[in-house]
Amino acid sequence: MHILFDEAGKFLTGRLMSEAESSMQVELDSGKRVKVKAANALLRFDKPAPAELMAEAAQIAQTLELELAYEFAPDDEFGFADLAREYFSAQASPAQQVAALLTLQGAPHYFRRAGKGRFKKAPPETVAQALAAIEKKQQLQAQIEAWTEELVQGRCPPPVLDQLYRILFKPDKNGPEYKAVVEAAKRSQTAPLALLQQAGAIRSAYQFHWQRFLFEHFPKGTGFAALQAPAITDDLPLAPVQAVSIDDSATTEIDDALSLQGLGTGTVTLGIHIAAPGLAITPDSALDQIARHRLSTVYMPGHKITMLPDAVVQAYTLQEGRDCPAVSLYVVFDEATLEVRDSRTALERVPIVRNLRHDKLDAVITEAWLGGAPSADAPADLAALQPMLAFLHRFAQHHKAQRELVRGKPETFTRPDYTFKLEGVQGDEPDGSERVLIGTRSRGAPLDLIVAEAMILANKTWGQWLADCGVPGIYRSQASLLPGIKVRMGTKALPHAGIGVKCYTWATSPLRRYVDLVNQWQIIACARHGKTAALAAPFKPKDANLFAVISAFDAAYSAYNGFQGGMERYWTLQYLRQNAITELSATLIKDGLVRADTLPLVLPVLGAEGLPRGAHLRVRLGQADDITLEISGTVVERLDPPVDSAAALDTEAEAEDDEEPLGAPLALAIDVNDAQPDNAAAAPDENG
Repeated sequence: MHILFDEAGKFLTGRLMSEAESSMQVELDSGKRVKVKAANALLRFDKPAPAELMAEAAQIAQTLELELAYEFAPDDEFGFADLAREYFSAQASPAQQVAALLTLQGAPHYFRRAGKGRFKKAPPETVAQALAAIEKKQQLQAQIEAWTEELVQGRCPPPVLDQLYRILFKPDKNGPEYKAVVEAAKRSQTAPLALLQQAGAIRSAYQFHWQRFLFEHFPKGTGFAALQAPAITDDLPLAPVQAVSIDDSATTEIDDALSLQGLGTGTVTLGIHIAAPGLAITPDSALDQIARHRLSTVYMPGHKITMLPDAVVQAYTLQEGRDCPAVSLYVVFDEATLEVRDSRTALERVPIVRNLRHDKLDAVITEAWLGGAPSADAPADLAALQPMLAFLHRFAQHHKAQRELVRGKPETFTRPDYTFKLEGVQGDEPDGSERVLIGTRSRGAPLDLIVAEAMILANKTWGQWLADCGVPGIYRSQASLLPGIKVRMGTKALPHAGIGVKCYTWATSPLRRYVDLVNQWQIIACARHGKTAALAAPFKPKDANLFAVISAFDAAYSAYNGFQGGMERYWTLQYLRQNAITELSATLIKDGLVRADTLPLVLPVLGAEGLPRGAHLRVRLGQADDITLEISGTVVERLDPPVDSAAALDTEAEAEDDEEPLGAPLALAIDVNDAQPDNAAAAPDENG
């Protein structure tokens, strides 16, 4: 006699060897003998042989109609043999009984388990829901199959195109669009990104980078709600100064301006005037929420996304011809020695008499002109500013030298700052087809140095003042200049070794950076309340909100800078293409990596093995990839004699080189190893 029994949900067959009251011994087809509880025995039979029984039962089960079986099944609890007798005949064979068991087990949407070999019909409404779910899943699978075939054939279905960036970077892996791309990539043996490019989903490399960034950081768009710039209600005194700002021509968020009093008297007062949105925008207001969400203005060639609405920016920007609300730092110097004698902070209105644009004046305001040499290119109205600018340049050189003493070595500006100008922009933003002009602006040019040193003076002075008042601020610090020691943001006034100051805040760009606006609120509290400012400042010591701002800003600022670098690299590749540049001179910065001499471009090269850092090379360029922003080259010739690699080594420059982008890393979230779902419908819960 043979027996069919259940072992933990499996059906096993064997020959009955012996039987006790509650158990039996069975020899399996493999020859192994096992003990089986009598309650686990489902069916006893003599013929056919177990293997034949299971094969025949499987064939019969395929012909069994579920709907008919459901109709024949008793309404109360029943066994599989009961269904077999109802469906087939009162003399249902063992194979027919096993077929009924297989069918019942395989249709949980029609029948629920009620014990070993026992079942109960599911309610009609449950069956209807399950059948509808099966039908929906089959239709969805058919849709996935259709989309998959389209992609393989080189066409992108509109639903996949609509979900392009979500599929690549933040996919719903249960979504049909994602599954279609995965399956098409597998069938065509093509990487997902290449597959989508071939299918026409990525029509513009520029739009790919731009829309990817918006998807990640501005999913609701870059527009602003209709908000009014709140008025400054403080009765601010008018400052007795004439201030000028120094920015490039594209700057609309003019945060800072400078003034000078007392020239020729022996005591000179430098005024550093910062736009004061913090006098009008309050913490937790609607505008604050916008600024805290964006955290910074985003820059890229030919376009920018401002932190604040343009109307708000224009209300507080330091526009020439206006008396602008400002937070002013006045620093008193000995005119001869430039020794600092005193400093104070004031909330006031500052007359802005001139917005200087350094991109138009760098060639005019030179060290020679500041020293008194005439310049035919200098506008007549600029001559009146020469004494002021000459003193500011002298101050900037002195202040920089003092910092370098603390720093332990001079700051070196061996690389130019590159500028990007796009010609032919139609509308509010580029589309990637414009002609790009890449220019240079030397670091340390007089106007650049004046602004940089004045802002460092303001940020270090206000940072120390906040600490003296017991008011927390957001600081930037660097423990040392050793390799690997990064700049950190925190709430403690710690030294910044890279700049060479005892402490350093960011407080001079409140229209462009949220941390500067936060620090401005804290500075305003100090200006209003002095030593009791800690009680009135918006952010208190160990305030969790302050740490949250630091964390969010760090992440956003890093992402924005990465995007700016990527877009500058995109336009550099376009510059190469537009000017038919196939070779360029470059300097080896480390093994297999060179920096172009006249373009903002770092790329890997072949043929530089064994050459020292600093070697000057001619490089033949390969094909650029506008999506990954990758380009490589091959060394054509050595342009200089061998140099001592130790002499060419500079640890700071080397650290910067380690962070140079070679492209825009595409960390795709799509995984071609994701398994396709099976076609079975989800079974209803056995307990209802």
